Amino acid sequence: MKSINWTRRDFIKSTGLAGGMMAAVPSFSLNTVNQKKFKNITIEGVNSNFEREPLIRPFGFKGGYMTEIWQTAAFLKSASGISKVGLCSQSVLWSDASVFSSSSESGGNALMFAMTEYALKLLKGRSFQSPVQILDEILPEVYAYGQKITGNPDLRKTFALNALVGVDNAAWMLFAAENEIKTFDEMIPEEYRPALSHHHKTVASIPLMAYSIPVSEIKQAVEDGYFFMKIKIGQPGTQQEMLEKDMARLSEIHKSIGGYRTEHAANGKLPYYFDANGRYEKKETLLKLLDHARKIGAFDQIAIIEEPFDEYAEIDVSDIPVRLAADESAHTDKDALVRIQMGYRAMALKAIAKTLSMTMKIASVAKQNNVPCFCADLTVNPILIDWNKNIAARLDPFPGLGTGLLETNGHQNYKNWSEMESYHPYQNAEWRKTKKGVFELDDDFYKTSGGVLTDSEHYSKMFSTK
Repeated sequence: MKSINWTRRDFIKSTGLAGGMMAAVPSFSLNTVNQKKFKNITIEGVNSNFEREPLIRPFGFKGGYMTEIWQTAAFLKSASGISKVGLCSQSVLWSDASVFSSSSESGGNALMFAMTEYALKLLKGRSFQSPVQILDEILPEVYAYGQKITGNPDLRKTFALNALVGVDNAAWMLFAAENEIKTFDEMIPEEYRPALSHHHKTVASIPLMAYSIPVSEIKQAVEDGYFFMKIKIGQPGTQQEMLEKDMARLSEIHKSIGGYRTEHAANGKLPYYFDANGRYEKKETLLKLLDHARKIGAFDQIAIIEEPFDEYAEIDVSDIPVRLAADESAHTDKDALVRIQMGYRAMALKAIAKTLSMTMKIASVAKQNNVPCFCADLTVNPILIDWNKNIAARLDPFPGLGTGLLETNGHQNYKNWSEMESYHPYQNAEWRKTKKGVFELDDDFYKTSGGVLTDSEHYSKMFSTK
């Protein structure tokens, strides 16, 4: 089977998207919601700050290793005197590995933080009626600024979106407070509600199993109740070395946990979720891995393979016989649509990496094309987990499962995780706890919106003099 390595221009031309469906979703378009019923909010004051949170051990993927994650905070104050603080967990390595590799770790983080600061300066004195409107207006300017300060004309759009997460969250919190909106459900713009209409009673809690995690720990996680785990493939080395390592890893995992059963899957078998982070260069190499999965009896348990190919390879995947998910390649709603047309059959949403505003739009595009979604992590702080959880709780059930899916691996990676949990306004809420592999979402979760519209005393104190 021959791989199809098209350019983006070739793909859009061949599918007719240039003058049809693609034209309806211009770059950075967010289709601003009806604004007439909401207050006109003027931003009078802005500020920013950050904390450096160390990791337990170097966290490696995409050929690099992070040792800390900056938790940045964006402060917005309206002319009426209401102020809100939005949070962001920066991931330079995930959002643009080229920036990470060309800078020191702190230097890369400083570049992203500078983009957050620039965005806040753009907002001072500006009025808005919808956070979606705000992102629509400033994203192109922030992206252009990022290209300039990184010296990278090919800067990935996700780098700018990651820098804007805290700004966007603060805008949503301010929007809710100014308009006396009490819940996340009320806050969702009407045009995006079809994609976010469920109220799951449970959402799967997905831990991350990196290359170095022993299979014995994966087995222990299953025995502890986890039934849907994210397992890294695309190991270091040449393509042949990578394939051999991945096949051996799959064999070892399947031998250890393949016989376990779960009530959460329609077929009763443990679903496998593999993330390659774009390491596979050719379709043929991935197909060899799938052939190996068939030989060992693991093929029918593969629920998702996420981002097998580099986004610039632009390989049509419509004939690959497993569900492939787009993650970092689906920067915006426009990019998500292109990936869907290329044959991707799932979307990994990251409200905590691409902003809530853009995530709602991507979810809407996926819904319109009958493509299921789930929520992936960025190794974020406890409060941001619940921003992501609010999305996961409202998505359609993932095929073959009766629930939503939410990756969360912060507890596995942050050195000061227990202290970070104390910053959550609902630190001891039951819906924050993983129980037998799931988060149990009761009425209190939906009533309180997972605490995302409630001020955090810790982060608010970072701006107590303002």
